[in-house]
Amino acid sequence: MTENSSGPRTRLTFRRMRMGLGMALLFASALAVLAAASFAERRASTEIYRKSSETLSVQAETLSGVLEKYRLLPPLLARQDDIATLYLPALPLALRAERARRRAEQITGLSGARDVVFFEPDGRVLASARGAIAGLTATRASLLETARQGRLGRATVALNSGDRAYAFSAGIRRHGEFLGAVAIYVSFDSIEATWSLSNNPIFVSDDTGTIFLTNRPQWRLKKLSDIADLDEETGFLRSHGSATVHADIYRALPLLGWRLHILGDRAPIEAASLSAGATAFFACLSISMLAFFLLHRRELAIMRSRRERATALRLERIIRDRTKILSLTNKSLSKEIAERRLAETKLKTAQAELIQSAKLAVLGQMSAALSHELNQPLAAVKTYAANTAKLIDARRLDQASDNLGRISAMVDRMAELSSALLSFSRKPGTTTTAVLVGQILHEALILVSPRARKAKVVIDLDPGLRDVSVMGGRIRLSQVFVNLINNSIDALEGRKNGRIAITLQANGDTVAIAVADNGPGIPPDLQLSVFEPFFTTKQIGAGIGIGLSIAYNIVHDFGGRIDLVDRQGQGCTFLVTLVAGSHAVANPE
Repeated sequence: MTENSSGPRTRLTFRRMRMGLGMALLFASALAVLAAASFAERRASTEIYRKSSETLSVQAETLSGVLEKYRLLPPLLARQDDIATLYLPALPLALRAERARRRAEQITGLSGARDVVFFEPDGRVLASARGAIAGLTATRASLLETARQGRLGRATVALNSGDRAYAFSAGIRRHGEFLGAVAIYVSFDSIEATWSLSNNPIFVSDDTGTIFLTNRPQWRLKKLSDIADLDEETGFLRSHGSATVHADIYRALPLLGWRLHILGDRAPIEAASLSAGATAFFACLSISMLAFFLLHRRELAIMRSRRERATALRLERIIRDRTKILSLTNKSLSKEIAERRLAETKLKTAQAELIQSAKLAVLGQMSAALSHELNQPLAAVKTYAANTAKLIDARRLDQASDNLGRISAMVDRMAELSSALLSFSRKPGTTTTAVLVGQILHEALILVSPRARKAKVVIDLDPGLRDVSVMGGRIRLSQVFVNLINNSIDALEGRKNGRIAITLQANGDTVAIAVADNGPGIPPDLQLSVFEPFFTTKQIGAGIGIGLSIAYNIVHDFGGRIDLVDRQGQGCTFLVTLVAGSHAVANPE
């Protein structure tokens, strides 16, 4: 089968595979999204129900505990003799009422109840501590009838003040005679204050569905059906006029005839379901993209393999055809190879001779450089000698003696310069001492300033270098800075606003001196070679490339180092690091 016929069939096959894969991935993605959303919804619902149930248990215990505190108080009061004496018929009614009122206030103050009430057998109020139940005849009759039967009376009471309370009552009997009843009214203000700290609605409803206690003041004494719609299947409540959906979690309180409700917010469940569905969707989308990508790569690999196989067959035919031609030219190539080897031998011999000639030329350039470096002090010696002769003739012997000293210093300097060039190949036998950097730079600037002015280059010297001392040799360190400054002047020649900055960077036992210019800098591929002997970027005849090499050896002889700092095309900086004069010990180089 040829490539032209197999290519379309392969593409058709993979097109069908992509369609089938797309349908399968679409179906699997839908199932995954639904499963993830359902799982997240169940998990979030379980968590909300768990937290709400815990809160429900705590609040139920709290509510029961408050009521339990007052449940036994009416029977205990009914058994006390001082309570029974309040109903003696021998005492005037006004006196009995006053005593009963004082006793009720005392009990209210000690127990913390909302009110304490003493009833006559016919239902009239003998005394009340707070007067909260005035006019509440319906609940009064229920409490009195239960107490008359010898049972503990219970009743849910909505007071005239708008507050809600729960009443316990007990009958007062002596020798089988029913004298009256005592009732304790319990307030729920503290419970509602505690519930107000919860973000979720909490309320108590009675048998009629009326909300008796709640942390939502607007719901008090209203029917549950008036404030929310209940979905019987899901158990969810939706408040009227609000989009918030709550999960109604409740617990029955049979002794009180109440239901304690906590409404859990449905929004976190929906958010968890949406987040899980979105995560599953994006995961399935990523898997689908990866599957299509791998299928596409497989298609490309098969097509490439078939093209390579067809190409290989064509190449085999070409090779067979050309093998005959190559065998015919093999003999002529053997002769050419022999001639090439002879030419390579002659080339290697010429290269060796050229390298030797280059070495001799470099030695000549070193001699020329030495002569150039010595010409300046020789010219100064000549000038000082001529000036000294005139001073002697003028009998100005002090100035003549000073000139002779300068001549001696120049001679010493020429010797030091010669030693600096020799240090390229071997270490000199001089001694390292503490020298002032300011004096060295001053002498170096004297030598380079005329050339700098000619090239219109400004040299900035850090004043902090004036009193800094380092370990080294004065003349050789002067030569180091002369070479560095001259290199910067060469780089800035012909450029506008050329500037060289010499700054101090002291650091503990070492002193770092930076010589920086704003020239073109050194290309990155040449930065590793700048300190090699005979390396130069100058034009032919402008230098032989030993200045930086000499500076490198001098600084290392003093126990320091010199580094090229990469400024990324913003100029060139050489950092000379030397041992500080106050911390170093003199030692032979």
